[in-house]
Amino acid sequence: MTPLALNLPSRSSWERVAGVDEVGRGALFGPVVAAAVVLTPEQGRILSQLGVTDSKKLRPRRREELANEIRAIALEVQIAQASVAEIDQLNILNASLLAMKRAILALTIAPDGCLIDGNRGIGELPIPQETVVGGDRSEMAIAAASILAKVWRDAEIIRLASTYPQYDLVANKGYGTAAHRQALQVFGVSPHHRLSFAPCRAQVSPSVEQPRLIE
Repeated sequence: MTPLALNLPSRSSWERVAGVDEVGRGALFGPVVAAAVVLTPEQGRILSQLGVTDSKKLRPRRREELANEIRAIALEVQIAQASVAEIDQLNILNASLLAMKRAILALTIAPDGCLIDGNRGIGELPIPQETVVGGDRSEMAIAAASILAKVWRDAEIIRLASTYPQYDLVANKGYGTAAHRQALQVFGVSPHHRLSFAPCRAQVSPSVEQPRLIE
């Protein structure tokens, strides 16, 4: 695997860079989770040599190994989330931005600037920021954040799977696979399903206007 380069051509004055990414945006179940990772250029080069890259390109065990390396090497990492209730209230885009903002504001080491994965900036952020489309493939700090967010969220969904085994969460991590959608039709929704998402909303009785919750 070719190491991912630390790409800071227009941000040479930023010594401490916070990369921010989220995971779980398209899932039907569970929170959206964001990570913020603060790196110096040298730390970025070390992580590149270790093979840090877009989390989607890595196997689960390798992601977990690299997550430990990132935590050991980075200046600081923070994880934050937006709940299912916040997703349903704000919509998934705004909830994703909220989770990313929370991760950044939780940092105790102030970065010189933030690199935000995607094309939407974070409002009222007291730190310089740049958006990077496909940043998990081109920016080391964002790639590191993508790994941490993915590992943390997967662990949380697996933990919840023992309470809700009917949804095949260990396999689908909350995403809308055929088995998950079929389970929704049979068992209805749980308190951790996103009612603003169509496959979940379809299981709510319009006459009662309340979800069928599985406790």
